[in-house]
Amino acid sequence: MNSIRIKLLMWLIVPLLIVNFVGASVSYWLAWVPAQIAFDQSLADAGWAMIPRLREVNGQVEINLSQQAEQVLRVDHFDAIYLVVRSGDGKLLAGDADFPGLPQQKAVNEPAPYDGQMRGEPVRIVALQTTIGQQQVFIGVAETLRKRKHIRSVIFLTLSLLEAFLAIMLVATIWFAVSKGLLPLKKMQLDLNQRNHDDLSALDEDNVPLELGPVVKAVNGLLNKVQNGAQRQQHFLANVAHQLRTPLAGFRTQLEWLLIKHASEPETAHSVKLMALSTERMIRQTNQLLALARAEPTKFEKDRLAVVELNKLVEESIQHFVEEADKKAIDIGFNLQTTRVMGEPFLLRDLIDNLIDNAIRYSPVKGTVTVSTIQGKDGGVFSVEDSGPGIAASERELIFTRFYRIDDNIAGNGLGLAIVRDITKDHGARITVEPANNNVTNYGINEDPDIGANACPTTETSTGTIFSVHFPFPILGTISRLQPL
Repeated sequence: MNSIRIKLLMWLIVPLLIVNFVGASVSYWLAWVPAQIAFDQSLADAGWAMIPRLREVNGQVEINLSQQAEQVLRVDHFDAIYLVVRSGDGKLLAGDADFPGLPQQKAVNEPAPYDGQMRGEPVRIVALQTTIGQQQVFIGVAETLRKRKHIRSVIFLTLSLLEAFLAIMLVATIWFAVSKGLLPLKKMQLDLNQRNHDDLSALDEDNVPLELGPVVKAVNGLLNKVQNGAQRQQHFLANVAHQLRTPLAGFRTQLEWLLIKHASEPETAHSVKLMALSTERMIRQTNQLLALARAEPTKFEKDRLAVVELNKLVEESIQHFVEEADKKAIDIGFNLQTTRVMGEPFLLRDLIDNLIDNAIRYSPVKGTVTVSTIQGKDGGVFSVEDSGPGIAASERELIFTRFYRIDDNIAGNGLGLAIVRDITKDHGARITVEPANNNVTNYGINEDPDIGANACPTTETSTGTIFSVHFPFPILGTISRLQPL
């Protein structure tokens, strides 16, 4: 796994564990060697205790070692003690006859410890060479290793437990330190994950660790490039849409003239009518692209907001909406009360046009559409109710996605509600979708640019849908209520 955390832990923990192991080995050696020296010194003391009892008589070495004195030298509650005193020619003067042979020593009266065997059992031997008169004497003292093994086991077990505890504490400390050190990366990740898809603002470079500074600068540089690219794309889209509007409008005018001129020629009139319909669709798509470019949240400037009367914006286009509704014999009604909000007129016209156009498109022939503007206590509300097929609960989270369409058999490009979403977000508003039975599905577009963080779709489908845009701004000035039109 290519993980910085794992690499840091490996680079820190493995060497420190090795150092800890080496330290434990040294500690064991420092604890055991002095204990071994102390045991050997005790054996050497027993050997030295026999030297004062040696004397030379008539050229022969004799030892005055009583049985009681020998028993004192052999007393040990854990190990067996073996003694031997031999003359230079190998004659046994005292002790155990089966004691292993003693090596020749280079130094006199200097004990030499070494390991050996005595009666089939490992023993520790201390050999001592001394001179009595003109005679050399060899003294050997040995003991079994039971006590030493016990002490050695205690030292090993104690150090093992201590080193295991230290290793665990070491790993835990390093893990905590690495996790703490990586928190700025985690914070930066959370910051990026919590952003909306269109939030390309720069990361804060002032409150990051020195080591993350270059990374944050690189990310900010990338975000700036992406933002510039998105802006250029939007400018290109707006320019293309704007440049297409004039020739398309002229083309439509010419087609209308041709349709009148060749009305008496059925085939020509039919062909011209089809071209006119295609031109209308192209004009609408061009207008949609232009509206989408204007409504892009990343380029919207809040200082463009001003006090706007929604009802008057609707009134300006009533004739157009009525004409469109008449094509399908739809009964369209308006309940327009004075409704003032903070808004941008061009964008609000696009919002109104798209919601009403969407209602007319999806309503059946001889259906009904009701458009309302209401001044509520929390702000203005613009709503459009239709008698269309309704929106399934599973699709209510998708209808505001660009190019998503519920019914491919109905003309459209899938941008209308996406434009409504962006305009709603630009104005800090929220949009709700509710079926005819008034079970509200709130998608809180002011909180989430796609659908909303608090979406609670219901499971039923119904005939008819109500789209309502809520502008949560305080009422500005005195609101005079108008009679419904």
